[in-house]
Amino acid sequence: MTGKPARSGDVVGGVDWRCWSVILCKPDAVERGLTDTILGRLAAPDTALIGRRDVTVEPWQIHVHYRDLLGDADWFTGRNIPAALDDLYVGKTVTVALAYGPPGIQRRLRNLLGHFDPSQAPLCTIRGALGDDSLKAALAENRLINNLVHTSDDDNAARRDFGTWFGANRRSLLLPPAAHLPRQATGTTRTEH
Repeated sequence: MTGKPARSGDVVGGVDWRCWSVILCKPDAVERGLTDTILGRLAAPDTALIGRRDVTVEPWQIHVHYRDLLGDADWFTGRNIPAALDDLYVGKTVTVALAYGPPGIQRRLRNLLGHFDPSQAPLCTIRGALGDDSLKAALAENRLINNLVHTSDDDNAARRDFGTWFGANRRSLLLPPAAHLPRQATGTTRTEH
């Protein structure tokens, strides 16, 4: 891991982002007291969850996080996507954590989440077992869906998500967990100090 990266927006250089994912427990998960349950379901023997912290969401964070949704806003007729994101997130608490594991960890975590619409997700997934919203209800109420949790889609998303939710000042978290976790604690959740 090095200091300032050569390319703007990379947050920090020298990190193997294939081994990292950012977990974002959304406001509905926090409000329902499901954060520990969700993080527990994402943990695995070969995965360390570190850097857990609560964040009060700023408008810029959620707009950067959902930049693809904002870019496709004209597909959502009748909904003001920036306002809907602000209503759902801004000023609310989310819990973020980093997952470190074998390359490709993002795919494993995404599979544990289930379909973005909890009513369509298998019951063995987090959204299927714990979700209480549906796309149908969200559309009828002209709002965005509540689906509990986000994990980074791939290594590029992990890099971007880290910048959004942690920032370069927390780059020390990006050392492989063995470097700052006791050997027996791998696979556990550690709170940022």
